[in-house]
Amino acid sequence: MDVFSRYAPFVQDYIYRQGWQNLRAIQQAAGDAIFNTDQNVLLSAPTASGKTEAAFFPILTLLDEEPPSSIGALYIAPLKALINDQYQRLNDLCAEPGIKVWRWHGDVAQSQKRKLLRHPSGILQITPESLESLMLNKHMDIPSLFGDLRFIVIDEIHSMLRGDRGGQTFCLIERLARLAGCHPRRIGLSATIGDPTAAANFLAAGTGKGTVTPKTGDTHEVWRLSMEHFYQDPHQAGQDDDSNENTQPALEEATDKAPTMADPGLAYIFEHTRGKKCLVFTNSREECEAVCQALRSYCAANHEPDRFMIHHGNLSTAFRETAEEAMRDDNVMMTTCATATLELGIDIGRLERAFQIEAPFTVSGFLQRMGRTGRRGNPPEMWFVMREEHPESRAMLPELIPWSLIQGISLVQLYLEERFVEPPRTGRLPYSLLYHQTMSTLAAGGEMTPAELASRILTLSYFDDISQDDFKVLLRHLLKTDQIERTENGGLIVGLAGERVVNNFKFYAVFQENVEYSVHSGSEELGTIVKPPPVGDKIAIAGRVWVVEDVDHKHHQVYCHEVKGRVPAYFGDVPGDIHPRILERMQQVLQEDKSYPYLMKNAIARLKEARAAAQSSGMLDHPLINLGGKMWCLFPWTGTYSFLALERLLRRKCAKRLGLRGFNSVRPYYMQFSMDVDEQHFYEILKEEAAADFDPLDLLFDKEVPSFDKYDPYLPDELIRKGFAEGVLDIKEMRRCVRRIVRQGHSKYVK
Repeated sequence: MDVFSRYAPFVQDYIYRQGWQNLRAIQQAAGDAIFNTDQNVLLSAPTASGKTEAAFFPILTLLDEEPPSSIGALYIAPLKALINDQYQRLNDLCAEPGIKVWRWHGDVAQSQKRKLLRHPSGILQITPESLESLMLNKHMDIPSLFGDLRFIVIDEIHSMLRGDRGGQTFCLIERLARLAGCHPRRIGLSATIGDPTAAANFLAAGTGKGTVTPKTGDTHEVWRLSMEHFYQDPHQAGQDDDSNENTQPALEEATDKAPTMADPGLAYIFEHTRGKKCLVFTNSREECEAVCQALRSYCAANHEPDRFMIHHGNLSTAFRETAEEAMRDDNVMMTTCATATLELGIDIGRLERAFQIEAPFTVSGFLQRMGRTGRRGNPPEMWFVMREEHPESRAMLPELIPWSLIQGISLVQLYLEERFVEPPRTGRLPYSLLYHQTMSTLAAGGEMTPAELASRILTLSYFDDISQDDFKVLLRHLLKTDQIERTENGGLIVGLAGERVVNNFKFYAVFQENVEYSVHSGSEELGTIVKPPPVGDKIAIAGRVWVVEDVDHKHHQVYCHEVKGRVPAYFGDVPGDIHPRILERMQQVLQEDKSYPYLMKNAIARLKEARAAAQSSGMLDHPLINLGGKMWCLFPWTGTYSFLALERLLRRKCAKRLGLRGFNSVRPYYMQFSMDVDEQHFYEILKEEAAADFDPLDLLFDKEVPSFDKYDPYLPDELIRKGFAEGVLDIKEMRRCVRRIVRQGHSKYVK
């Protein structure tokens, strides 16, 4: 029997109503895996290929054939917006058989949540943070809610593979299954899985089952891709070169029409979004605000109506949903400036193209952002816009390389040539999450003996690398700091200090948060900021500028009114997790003498300049380059965490022997420093120290406590230090990098 015939009649009717002539390959493959095995399933296919339906058509068929006595399927998604989008689609599908679809997140009315608690059934859609809240606050209801849970669908699973939020999600799934006494199958969905085997193992951890990863064939992908480069002044790369004397006509036109368009890259975006529905992606909320302000000012300078909206995580729900609704409306030709909040799979209508300002950190991010376009029969379309300050005449070598342009080329080429996407990040020691899940388990379950608590926590798959000794160190510290306390019976409960942490709604999230202030203009909530300025100063939010009228520090409220102008925004630090393969491919971009069909004129000229600078400097043959006198520059061509380990090796283990001083790095591209030894001795010393059998803790400075994760402040210093040394610093990759540096860079000296 084929998959379509196996579907329930209401699913078949739904397919007929949609006018589909046949099932897509991923839907056929998913149906076969879900119907004909009892394994977990990982569905990886391009954006808009029908993965959600591929999973839910067979799931709903099975739930309809044998209705569960509780919630039958749990759908976990990283964004409320994605849940809201899928909620409408699933309701349409489930209306005929009367299968109930529920939502549980911060914007859902309590009345709806109470109905679910009284009559658990159907499908529940939830975020990781709301699942944490449910496990903590409705602990006694978990068996009745999920006792007959059959499936857990994890959407955008790639976003769960490299950090504590994914670890939290999988810890919660395991805890829920144990508490409810159920054994649900896991179904992972993603458009960007690079290593299916590693992702499949991650998905299945703790289930006792394998994972089926259906093969649907190598689909032929068609992209519309361009990449252009702009200096942030009128003179562009290659203008003095006869072969590139004609710059983009649209840019010249824009500059002539509006002299106030001081940023040629944004002027380029301004002209190429007119009359179209587009997205403009940035890598930070600060940049998102700045770009939106500038584009709106160009509208004013050209006497055009404002055609730009904004969407990022610090905006109020009303602002975000307004932008989402406008994007879904095919009659509204607006462009939205956005961060990763629109990177994941919500349906935002028929977008004509996406712009990406600077290179994203990951191949996965690039693919997700490009995948926002290309729906409803059109190919995905992305225009990269790379901007940099014009190097000064006396600029040293590293400043002559357009790092963002080279990184953008590397991201694209890695996927085109190898289908490379970042794999799950393994080998970490997630002590911050260990604290969080320990406190959550104690708060939810009440008094436990130390042995019982350890059996519940250390058996969670995500903590496989945590030893019993480490857990004892944690518990002793938590007792000492009153995070937990011992009862007369010898059991453990949450202490007074711990209650202040656990009873705060921010406890549900494990990602790092800044202290945020809610911003209001009259009765309208605009969003949140950090570090509010004094009264009378200006702030930037929602793509506009506001003057601060009052700051209520006790209640974290800011009151303001709108004015004209432009000011920078600040929402906290932006992390970057760049894989070693990206840096290695960047080096190859500079080495190879080939063109890339998606590069535009300025980018071609700028790449030519960069290759000439790299070639003449010798940096492609010798990673260590003399910048003059005793000043040197090292180009390791490795990822963020191995780069960080190499920094520490040089500063902690090599500094005295090298006579190292004035150390400065631009991660993960290069390091600059002065030293007293010559090039030959540098390589010899580096090789010896990297090969030595040292304790990873030796790479930390005396009394250094590198606190990065949200709950690090509640950990003992020794675990923070160990977690950084053994779980963050990638020493294995660093040693591989050093061997390559020594071999390639100075083989004429090192025999």
